[in-house]
Amino acid sequence: MHLGSINSIATSSSHHSSSKPSLTMARAVLIRSITSYTSHSSNRYRLIPNFYRRYPIRHHLRRHISTARPSPIQLRSPLSHISPRSIATSPQFSSDAIGAHDEAAEKLGFEKVSELNLKQETPDPPKTLKSVPTLSLHDIPKKPTQIPIEVGDINGVKVLHHEFSETITYDGPTLYCDIVFDMSSLKHELLPLVPLFCQSLLEMGTEDLLEELIRIKTRGLSIFPFTSSKHGSDTPVSHIVIRGKALSAQHYTEHLFDLVNWVLQDVEFADQELFKQFVSQSKAIMENRLRNSGHDIAAARMDAKLNSAGWIREQMGGVSYLEFLKDLEEKVEHDWSSISASLEEIRKTVLSKNNCIVNLTSDGENLKDSEKYVAEFIDSLPTTSPVASSASWNNKRISSINEAIVIPTQVNYVGKAANLYETGYQRKGSAYVICNHISNTWLRDRVRVNGGAYNGFCDFNPYSGIFSFLSYRDPNLLKTLDIYDGTVDFLRQMEMDDDILTKAIFETIGDVDSYQQSPEFKGYSSLLQYLLGITEEERQIRHEEILSTRLSDFQAFANALDATIKDKGVVVAVASPDDVDAANKERPNFFQLKKAL
Repeated sequence: MHLGSINSIATSSSHHSSSKPSLTMARAVLIRSITSYTSHSSNRYRLIPNFYRRYPIRHHLRRHISTARPSPIQLRSPLSHISPRSIATSPQFSSDAIGAHDEAAEKLGFEKVSELNLKQETPDPPKTLKSVPTLSLHDIPKKPTQIPIEVGDINGVKVLHHEFSETITYDGPTLYCDIVFDMSSLKHELLPLVPLFCQSLLEMGTEDLLEELIRIKTRGLSIFPFTSSKHGSDTPVSHIVIRGKALSAQHYTEHLFDLVNWVLQDVEFADQELFKQFVSQSKAIMENRLRNSGHDIAAARMDAKLNSAGWIREQMGGVSYLEFLKDLEEKVEHDWSSISASLEEIRKTVLSKNNCIVNLTSDGENLKDSEKYVAEFIDSLPTTSPVASSASWNNKRISSINEAIVIPTQVNYVGKAANLYETGYQRKGSAYVICNHISNTWLRDRVRVNGGAYNGFCDFNPYSGIFSFLSYRDPNLLKTLDIYDGTVDFLRQMEMDDDILTKAIFETIGDVDSYQQSPEFKGYSSLLQYLLGITEEERQIRHEEILSTRLSDFQAFANALDATIKDKGVVVAVASPDDVDAANKERPNFFQLKKAL
C-alpha cells in the first residue's frame, strides 16, 4: 500500500462516518506505519519532529537521519488486516491513543536530535586525527608564485608585459589584453550609471553585428568597473576595465584592438527602448541578489559605512544602486535626453589616453608583434579629459547605524564589520590564517551546524582593514550576532597544537594562490597588484608571515577584535520583517528598517 493510498482509505470511509474520523484514520495509519517500522528495523528511518524539519540539515548528515517513506512491502505487512471501519471504531486509534503516539514520536525525535548534536560537538580523538596522512610546512614553497612583469611605455601610455610560454595552445599563441581607464575624474553623481554604461558599450547600437564580430574575431570581450581600497591611502582605486583575448594568427590581434576602439568610441547612446530593457534587467538581477545572495548585499552595505571604496562599490552594486534603478526606470520614459547626455559625459571623462594603462600577457614573440597594434589603438584615443576631482569621493560614507534591509524571505543574511586598522592593528599575513581558522571551526560549528544556517564565515580585507562576519541563509538573527561577539573569547581560550596550526596554514596558502593558475589570471592579478601598489617584496613578506603564524598572532587579533567589532562594529542584516520586529522588541531600536522590495 502506497502512502498515497491513505487518502483513498480516508475517502472511502467518509461514506460510513463523518470527516473527522476519516482524518483521524489517515493520521493513525501514517503514525502506525512509521512507528511500527522504526521499532522493527535499523536506524535507517527515524521520525523527526516537525519543528526540526524547518531548519536546514547538512547534506552529509541526511544519511543518518531521514524522513524517507517506507516501501509498499514494508507498509503492507503490519496493515494488511486493518479495515477502514476497524480503524475508525478501534479504541487503540482514539484521540488519546493518537496523542500518546505523538508524544512518543516527539520524544524519540528529541532524543535522536540530542544524540546528533552531541556527535557534532564532540571533536575527533587525537589518535584518529593523527592517522590521516599529512604534509609538513617544509613541503610548502618558501616563495609565492612569481609573475614576470616588465613596465614599458608606448606613445605616453604605460604598458605592462607578462611573458609566458604557456599561452601557446594547439590553436597557436594567444594574447590576453586588459585595458583600464582611471575613473577618479568622474563626478560621483554619475557613478550609479557606470554599470549600465559598460553594458551599453557592448550591446547598444549595431548589437547583432558587433556581437557576431566579437564572436568570430576574438575569444571574448568584457567591460566592467573595478574599485578597491589602497593600503596607506585614503583615495580609492577605481577603474573601468576592458578585458579581451585573441589568437595572434590571421590578424586576430589587430581585429581585437579595432573592435575595442569601435566599442569605446563609435557606439552611440541612442536606443531608448534598449536602454530601458537594460535598466529593467539590472533591477531584476539586483532584486534576485537580495533574495539569494543577501550576504553580498550586506557586505557591500557595511563597507559603504566604513570607507570610500565601499561607498563607491555600493553605488554601483548595492541597495543604493537598486534604489537608483527604480528611479531611473521612470526617468527613461520622460527624460531620455539627459540620460543619454550623462552616458556621453562618462565616455568623454573616463575614456582618455591620459587615464589609460594597457596590460598584455602572452609569449615573447606575440608580445613584440602586438606592440604596433597597441600603438595604433593608443593614438586613436582622445588626449584630453576634465581635471581630476577624486577628492569629491574621499570620506564618502553611509550612516553607521545598524540597519535591517527588509525583504519577504524565510531566511536571513546577517553581517557585522569594523575597521581593525583604527585600533593600530598592523597588516600581517597571519590574519589570513586566523580568518580561515575562525570560519572553518567556530563559525562553521556555531552558525552552520548548531544554528542551522547554510554557512557562516568571516573575511579580512588587507587593503582597507575591514574585518567582517557574514552568514548565509540563516534562520537566526540576534543569536548569530551573539556568536560573532563570542569570537573574541573563542580566540583567547583556544588551545591549538602544531598539527591544527599547520592545517590552518595549508588551507590559507591554498586560498591565497588558488587564482595563480593560468597565464590569463596571472597577468590580470599582476595588473591589480600594480594598481594597488603591491610589490613582489611585499608579497614575499606576506607569504613568510603566513608560514610563520603562531598562537600569539591569534591573541593579538583577538585584542583588535575586542577593541572594535564587539562593541563598535556596524551591523547590516538582509532579513524578514518578522525576525526584525522580534529583534527590535528584544533589543529596542537595535535596527533601523530599510524596505528594499
